Amino acid sequence: MATLNIGLTEEQRYGVIELLNRHLSDFYLLNIKTKKYHWDVVGPQFRTLHELWEEHYNTLSLNIDETAERIRALGGYPVGTAKGFLELATLKEHPNDLPSATEMVARLAGDHEQVIRNLRTDINRSSEEFKDEGTADFLTGIMEQHEEMAWMLRSFVEGERLDSSGNRPDSETKPTVNA
Repeated sequence: MATLNIGLTEEQRYGVIELLNRHLSDFYLLNIKTKKYHWDVVGPQFRTLHELWEEHYNTLSLNIDETAERIRALGGYPVGTAKGFLELATLKEHPNDLPSATEMVARLAGDHEQVIRNLRTDINRSSEEFKDEGTADFLTGIMEQHEEMAWMLRSFVEGERLDSSGNRPDSETKPTVNA
C-alpha cells in the first residue's frame, strides 16, 4: 500500500486501528448474541422482541461494516475471524444457555452499556492520545446508536416490573430533574 499522508503518524494510525479492531470485535459478538436471541425468544413478548432485535442486528451489521471500512481507510486490516473476535472482545459469550426473554433483554442491555463505556474511553483516546478527530466523531455516532438501543432494552426490563396498576413494586419514586 502507498504511504498514507493524512496528517496522522504511523503510531497514531496503528493506535486507532487497534482500538477500532477491539470495537469491531465487540460489535460482532453483540450482533451474534442479538441474532441468536432473535431466533430463540419465546413467550408473550416474542413478536415485539423478535422485531426489535431485527432492527438492532441490522444496525449492528452496518456498524460492523463501517468500522471495518474505517480501519481500511486508516491503512489497517480488520480482524475477521471468530478466534480474533473472541480474543479482542470485552463482551462474553453465554454458550449452552437459553435464558428467559427478560434475561435475554437484560443481558443485551448490559452488553450495550459495556460497549458504550468502552466507546467513551476510546473517543477520548482517539482525540487526545491519537489526535484523530475523525475517528472520535465516528465512534461518537456509533455510541449514540448504542445508547438508544440500551435505553430501549432497559425500558423493556423496567416494564416487566410493573404491576397491573402500572406501579413498580419495591421501588422508590425518583425525583424529577428540574431544569
